Amino acid sequence: MSNETSPARPWRDPMWLHGLIGLVLVLIGLFGKRVLESFRYARTEVLEGEVWRLLTGHLVHLSAQHLLLNLAGLALVAALFARAYSVRQWLMILLGTIIVIDLGFVFCEPQLMWYVGYSGVLHGALAAGAIAWWRRREAAFALVLSAALVVKLGWEQWGGAEPWSAAFPVVVDAHLYGALGGLLVASILWARRQP
Repeated sequence: MSNETSPARPWRDPMWLHGLIGLVLVLIGLFGKRVLESFRYARTEVLEGEVWRLLTGHLVHLSAQHLLLNLAGLALVAALFARAYSVRQWLMILLGTIIVIDLGFVFCEPQLMWYVGYSGVLHGALAAGAIAWWRRREAAFALVLSAALVVKLGWEQWGGAEPWSAAFPVVVDAHLYGALGGLLVASILWARRQP
């Protein structure tokens, strides 16, 4: 089954989904600090029942610079991998990634009081992209991406965030949980396609 789109069904092209996500991130960013407090992942509020924060925390950003970095990452993911999965598969990957990140925050990060940003989800999308390249037997690209992702995550776990992200606090475990979520869902999708 091909993920290529036909001219009669442009809504099946996964590029629109990534574009829509970018548009939502920008529109929410226009509200600035007004929505940040209400939308960010905040542990205390989540445990008191404000569960929407488990989703919306990934859609708000600390600053315009933070938003632009995440939009650049989203554009990279869309350019490299958008058509590697169907719209439905992308929704499963992104939702699965968000669930794994949120479970990690709630059960493994009791000290994490708040979080904002899309970078954890982007790491899940990158891991899913690597799986797509492995699935298509594009071994050289898959190996480079997989190694780069492992090195980056390892650096963050042992050395902290990269120096270029010093402008704002980085929750490196969001990247780790995101990559694990994307890897898990993309691996399940791949296994379901195997004969």
